[in-house]
Amino acid sequence: MANYLIFGGTGGIGSAVARLLVADGHQVAIAAKNSEKVQQFAAQMGATPIVCNVTDAQEVQQAVDTVLQTFGTLDGVANCVGSLLLKPAHLTSPEEWRNIMSVNLDSSFYIIKAVTRQMMKTGGSIVLCASAVAKHGFNNHEAIAAAKAGVNGLMLSAAATYAKRNIRINAVAPGLTRTPLTQHLTTNPAAEQASVAMHAMQKLGEAEDVAKAIKFLLDSNQSGWITGQMLAVDGGLSSLRPS
Repeated sequence: MANYLIFGGTGGIGSAVARLLVADGHQVAIAAKNSEKVQQFAAQMGATPIVCNVTDAQEVQQAVDTVLQTFGTLDGVANCVGSLLLKPAHLTSPEEWRNIMSVNLDSSFYIIKAVTRQMMKTGGSIVLCASAVAKHGFNNHEAIAAAKAGVNGLMLSAAATYAKRNIRINAVAPGLTRTPLTQHLTTNPAAEQASVAMHAMQKLGEAEDVAKAIKFLLDSNQSGWITGQMLAVDGGLSSLRPS
């Protein structure tokens, strides 16, 4: 049995990760911003609820400290918090840009900063969420692509920094995945059809597809010699061109 902390644990992908880990008998803490939602979901899962705004460095540190006080040790952490903005640069406000960076990139830095303090003593695994748009140019994705590319760069540098301390740091890079965050795309027939056509496997991802990859990277028994990798979980979107 291992101890895990999932930030964004009530979202589509985060909740799927939590379910997989709990089903395997691990101790899981679920961190999310909405108090009522995280309390309710954690109760259903038999997990530990933590209210946390990941864009606040102090709250992230407090969340990590709470888990350590509760579990004693922390074997793995995943950042499943994210946001999405589909606008060209000239229509993106400074406030929108800052929010995208804060939710996606700042949160990942704060989590690494807080978690590595403890993991330098024990080792462990950190998994971040990048995106296929960090590897291939898609129109109207300037802000989110920049943030996710930043997540990948952060992951690579941190993986190099902490590898000798037995801390593995990786990222998953999903294609378009059916979650509450993307429902404005996946429930629009025209948008869904266009998106499906861009994926070589001719289908969109499901939250559990990405969750299984995160679970694999978290588990040092299965992925103990993997670090500094951005694993594409995207139906071929970032590397293949449908005929």
